[in-house]
Amino acid sequence: MQKISQSSNNKTFLLYIFIAYTFSILIRLIWVYQFQDNPNFYWNNHLMINTNDGYAYAEGARDMLAGFHQDNDLSYYGTALSSVTYLLAKILPFSFETIILYMPAFFGSLLVIPVMLIARVLKEDILGLIAGLITGIVWSYYNRTMTGYYDTDMLTIVLPTFVLYALILNIKEERNRYLLLIPIFIIAYSWWYAQSYSLNLAMAFMVLIYTVIFEREKLFNYKILIFMFIAMSYFPWTYKILASLALFVAFHFVKHSNSKRVVFTLLLVAFALILLTGGLNPILYQIKGYIFREAIAGDLDFNLHFFGVTQTVREAGQIPFEVFADRISGHTLTFFLSITGYALLAFRYRIMLLALPMLGLGFLAYQGGLRFTVYAVPVMALGMAYFIIYTASMLEKFIHKDRALSITKKAYISIFTLLVLYPNILHVIQYKVPTVFSKQEVEILDKLHKIADREDYVLSWWDYGYPIRYYADVKTLIDGGKHSGKDNFPVSFALTSPPMAAANMSRLDVEYTERSFKEKFNSNLIQEMKDYNSTDVNKFLSSLFSSDFNPPKPTRDIYFYLPMRMLNIFPTVALFSNINLLTGKQIQRPFFYSTSSFKDDGGVLYLGNGIVLDKRKGLIRLGKQEVPLAQFITVGYDEKGVLRKGVQNIQMMGQLSLIFMKSYNQFLLLDNRMLNSLYIQLFVLENYDKDLFELVIDSPHAKVYKLKR
Repeated sequence: MQKISQSSNNKTFLLYIFIAYTFSILIRLIWVYQFQDNPNFYWNNHLMINTNDGYAYAEGARDMLAGFHQDNDLSYYGTALSSVTYLLAKILPFSFETIILYMPAFFGSLLVIPVMLIARVLKEDILGLIAGLITGIVWSYYNRTMTGYYDTDMLTIVLPTFVLYALILNIKEERNRYLLLIPIFIIAYSWWYAQSYSLNLAMAFMVLIYTVIFEREKLFNYKILIFMFIAMSYFPWTYKILASLALFVAFHFVKHSNSKRVVFTLLLVAFALILLTGGLNPILYQIKGYIFREAIAGDLDFNLHFFGVTQTVREAGQIPFEVFADRISGHTLTFFLSITGYALLAFRYRIMLLALPMLGLGFLAYQGGLRFTVYAVPVMALGMAYFIIYTASMLEKFIHKDRALSITKKAYISIFTLLVLYPNILHVIQYKVPTVFSKQEVEILDKLHKIADREDYVLSWWDYGYPIRYYADVKTLIDGGKHSGKDNFPVSFALTSPPMAAANMSRLDVEYTERSFKEKFNSNLIQEMKDYNSTDVNKFLSSLFSSDFNPPKPTRDIYFYLPMRMLNIFPTVALFSNINLLTGKQIQRPFFYSTSSFKDDGGVLYLGNGIVLDKRKGLIRLGKQEVPLAQFITVGYDEKGVLRKGVQNIQMMGQLSLIFMKSYNQFLLLDNRMLNSLYIQLFVLENYDKDLFELVIDSPHAKVYKLKR
């Protein structure tokens, strides 16, 4: 096959990069355009971010700018993203909110650069331009690097793609001066993303396999492995940089150091450093966490079993093939064409086999969860670009005039590229992700910030942990990074139990969490049982329902943040405490059903999903089953914002209750256990013991209560 595209001059290549990078950023500005006139998405005259985890890094950067943070507040002070944000906030003339909003767009779009540099090494610049245009906006990559998606994902794929570029460049060019790029990118990737080790190791072994099969006599490839292993070892990064510099000087200026004996000795030493510093531990941990996805975690002391969070996280679950293909390539057809293109590219340039670890990790998403799909995006984009170029070259068989052939090729490549881009751009337009919280919800947390002390705790579900800490500047029990089964259990127990049990559990978990920072408990619950001389976990938990239980002496205040949005996930919240801790088996799940889609047909109320209320008989039909209705409750806010309630008792032996939340136009059908839960009693019904709780913030969007014991 005739050479498809020659390497252009440097100015043209830089222009290509500028075009692809600018295109990627402009596409990400569509989200800003769509929501720029929505006041609910603004706080302090700035658009808010749209990912929960982003508030963890924003909190860390904010604390770094302040120069301090509270002991044991779980702040991300000093983490990579927080540190970079802190630096940018110091040197750029933009507000902090503007920086965290747009960082993902500008940093995430950097992926086009290593992709295009890889094509540059292959002397295929047009290939690089096409791949750059595609890779920046593919579904899954866009979703995790869009404007407002302030998270480490903005460089999590960029950096390993730079590592891949450094490997390809070194193997192709065989020049010592390029060797330092390898440890620079690997160390940067490891600093930025703690879970980078497995992919780095896979890429190292891919280099080894490639060398053994194709270039076993090329000594330079083993030098590459030495630099990789040193950069991956668990030593301080300063030591690794110094070691890499020393080796670079030796290889570059000392001829004796380039002998086979010296190189292989150094290779063995470098690999030994990997093993001696616990190199296999991260791999085993990730395999356990994402491949096997265990539902429970055991504790050796009391043999307690907690519900695992990974089964409730969509990104850690199996996904349909169509979703898998769309997220990697934008369309199922494009997916298969990209695979074909990558096979052709690897056949033409076997050095592209080094991309298999990234491609394989991306394909792991089909079984391991959609979060992995982004790893395959740059490789598949290169594959799709090569397929376009390769098929364009076949036009030579039909068109023999040079000018006509040139025009036809350019038209073909342009149209084909636009067709590939179209479903991805359409997805961007349709992917209208809201901000994490609305303006009204942030106003509530801002009020709480003025009420609560930094040492106080706010109890809520882990989804809201980071934003609560950022806006209210308080402590939380669980968040997006601390939500193991043993951490989630007490919070779930508190939210889904009657108010008395919730109060006792909340005080226990807060005080024992504080103690645990010094005493290093394996589990708060186990330590509580030891201190209360209890060996039966079920009896201990039952004791919390009594007003006679003696909780620890308060050392700080506790607030309950109960948002309206928790209704959508309340059954999931209940899962974490709806478990027999001795056996790890789920208890019979409580009944909870919420709907805003209903039809009132006189004597019959249709609630959807085959659930019907026969008003005359006072019966709920669940499919073919008939269940007596205990009571019908109506709640709604009057013109003054006061919650008004009406209760109609239906059947004394009823098993379910129906609540109509008039202000939200929403029905709740639930059993007695859910009806009596803290969340329903305090948020929905505002039924609470004033000696136990104090309503400090009352809003239709969220309510905040203070524990008074």
